[in-house]
Amino acid sequence: MSSDDEAPPKPAASASKPTGMSRFLKGAVSGSSSSESESEEDSDEDESDEEKVKKKSRFLVGGDADNESDEDVKRVVKSASEKRLDEMEAVGKTIENALKINDWVAISNEFDKLTRMVERQTNVAERVPGFYVRSLLSLDQALNTALSKEKEAKKKMNASNARALNTMKQKVRKTSKEYEKEIKLLQEDPEAFEREYAVVATSIAAVPVPKPKKAKAGAEVDEVAEDDFTTVGKGGKAMQYTSESIFQNLHLIQEARGKKNTNRAEQIKILEKLLEVSVTVYQRIRVLLGLVSSRFDYNSSITTHMPTDLWLSAQREVDALINVLASNPQYSVEEVAADYDELAERTPEQEKDNVVRIRGSIISFIDRLDDEFTKSLQNIDPHGTEYVERLSDEKGLYQTICLSQGFYEKTKQDDPLSRVILRRLEHIYSKPDAVVQALESALPSSTSPPSVTLASSGSSKALIQFLCVHLYKSGNPILKTRAMLSHVYHYALHNDFHRARDMLLMSHLQESVHVADVATQILYNRTVVQIGLCAFRVGLIRESQATLQDIFNTQRVKELLAQGVHQQRYQTLSPEQEKAERQRQLPFHMHINTELLEAAFLVSSMLVEIPMLASIDSEEQKRKAVSKPFRRLLDFADRQVFTGPPESTRDHIMQASKALQEGDWEKCRDLIQSIKIWSLMPESTSLKDMLSKRIQEEALRTYLFAYAPHYSTLSLTLLARTFSLPLKQVTSIVSKMIWSEELAASLDQAAGVVVLHHVDMSRVQHLALTLAERLGTLIEQNEKTLDTKQGNTPAWGDRAEGTKGEKRGEQTQERKGRSERSRGTPRGGSRGGRGARFAQGLGNRMPGSGSTTTRVR
Repeated sequence: MSSDDEAPPKPAASASKPTGMSRFLKGAVSGSSSSESESEEDSDEDESDEEKVKKKSRFLVGGDADNESDEDVKRVVKSASEKRLDEMEAVGKTIENALKINDWVAISNEFDKLTRMVERQTNVAERVPGFYVRSLLSLDQALNTALSKEKEAKKKMNASNARALNTMKQKVRKTSKEYEKEIKLLQEDPEAFEREYAVVATSIAAVPVPKPKKAKAGAEVDEVAEDDFTTVGKGGKAMQYTSESIFQNLHLIQEARGKKNTNRAEQIKILEKLLEVSVTVYQRIRVLLGLVSSRFDYNSSITTHMPTDLWLSAQREVDALINVLASNPQYSVEEVAADYDELAERTPEQEKDNVVRIRGSIISFIDRLDDEFTKSLQNIDPHGTEYVERLSDEKGLYQTICLSQGFYEKTKQDDPLSRVILRRLEHIYSKPDAVVQALESALPSSTSPPSVTLASSGSSKALIQFLCVHLYKSGNPILKTRAMLSHVYHYALHNDFHRARDMLLMSHLQESVHVADVATQILYNRTVVQIGLCAFRVGLIRESQATLQDIFNTQRVKELLAQGVHQQRYQTLSPEQEKAERQRQLPFHMHINTELLEAAFLVSSMLVEIPMLASIDSEEQKRKAVSKPFRRLLDFADRQVFTGPPESTRDHIMQASKALQEGDWEKCRDLIQSIKIWSLMPESTSLKDMLSKRIQEEALRTYLFAYAPHYSTLSLTLLARTFSLPLKQVTSIVSKMIWSEELAASLDQAAGVVVLHHVDMSRVQHLALTLAERLGTLIEQNEKTLDTKQGNTPAWGDRAEGTKGEKRGEQTQERKGRSERSRGTPRGGSRGGRGARFAQGLGNRMPGSGSTTTRVR
């Protein structure tokens, strides 16, 4: 009973009230005196006080309620449920009237109103009234009649009425499915239908509505709540999760998926209960497919990551799904399957080939698990313990990936098998052997292990080789490209420089990587940088400098490696662009240490650039730098008035470069070896020994370039003692310089000296050399202009320092080498002599020395 109904009727107005009201009317008598008005006001106040006392006394114990007994007889009291029924019946009558005039617009609006009322009815756990079912049946019959006369009726209908007719057709069809049993009972036996609903209506009316009483204790309230409340679904029916209703519940959840105001947590709870009551294999597979999808739907935002507990639950359920399918080969989950009845049980005996094919995609679950794991690592602070705890979940994810690989190998599904192998490869290609061993340790005990594991292959190289060869045979070019880059990266990580370099050059990826997707371009940049570090670790200083030079020339190392967002001075990123940049960032544990990378590049540049600077006479030639970033830092250090003790890695390298220029190789060695970043390199002790030897050799070359004009002969023994090198090694270095025409001298082995030749060129010879150099520059400019006009301009970074990777570019290098050898002042020896074409490492073998990096757009 509503509170409005319980309010007492207002007492009748006193006789003096009309007189008081007449004072505000136009025809009121104006001759009344002021005393009369005051007396009237006093009387009104007295009456109002009496009314307050009476109203108050109704709620007191022993209050006067005799006056209300007569009024209660006259009133008709209706409960809230009866009022709702009256409202729904009124709407039903409106629909019947609209049906008579064929007004489908009004019918659609009223039907929506009626549907909302029925939903309110079900929310309070009351049964849907019988006239609603009858209305559905009559609407269905009216729609069939209208649609049977569609051709004639559509000519008379306007556009809005026709649209409303089609809309009502869909609404009634959808709603009728929910009340299919009731409609069927009404059609078969109307009398039984009426009796059933009459009994329900009588029982509802007979039950008195209890007045709310204050609970004496909280425990009693809880007991009542547990006894009185039951989980109900649509239509006010109690939700009982049984094996017979699994498919209907799955269908309802599937329909609600993606809609607004859908309680995703409630859907997950329902699916978990359905999984508990599932009996057959088919039911278990269907529920697991729906449950994993619902967990992924829980987090609909692209920017935020999936909660860890949900991710772990989804991973366990994917494992359970794969194990069920592996132990029951007569059931198969495929992305493309024939249509089937989703509300009926299916068994292998009912199928033609005894295999039940269910629509679904396990590989999409694997992809989503991996992507959500990466996204969570991107959003967690890498310097906290939470990141380490989250990273420990990678082992379980890797086991799930390997489990799915074994499943696809058994079922011989090639396309998803290639995709899952790539996922497995991406988890191990950049990791050292100890980490790969930890990830692979639990695979032999798996229920469905892959065909090749680390234990069976013997080494990580053999395992990577097997995975990559399988992907090379696939028809997907993206998978092939990523497999090749991962393979090269793994070889470079294990210091196999020559094999990694040859594989990258023979793949010709540098010619097409600029049109690849962003993720592949990032992997390409990472691979090239790892090759440069590999060359540095094995002592190939020139190759390392040439490989790393191109990415450092861009001054955007972190952005190209997807390890940070680069903020340009005159360019601002929009929020969408910045969001996209941050989404493609690599997790922290996959980063290549940029400080270590810079140290390797600057030390390599020092060992290449300092001897070259010592060999150049003219200022014009000094302006032509091999490494512009290094030269810029060196010039800045030269301009400093006061130089304090070194603090950063750059300070150490710049002061070491100055010491090398002055011939103080011991100070240079000490400064380089005191850089703390070398401790992050594997086998740092052997690396420091290698750097010490290279510094001694380049110090000897620098000394010969700088002081050759001032000597006629130099003792080899003295040189060996000065630079602490074996006499045989000093003889070898001097012989190479003479043979490559870097040094104008001859070797007198009998006397153990180097005889230096002083060749003074005439003015005509100087002019001829200058003319030849300028002609070479002009030819290069013409070639660039011709390529631009023909539309053959390479991608970003395909050219740098005027060099090209094609044949004519190599011929230009040879012309430069000949001109430098002819004047006896080569640029550091890197461009002349036999094998000089490869002295720049990857730079001259690829199309353009800048092609080792690719701009991420």
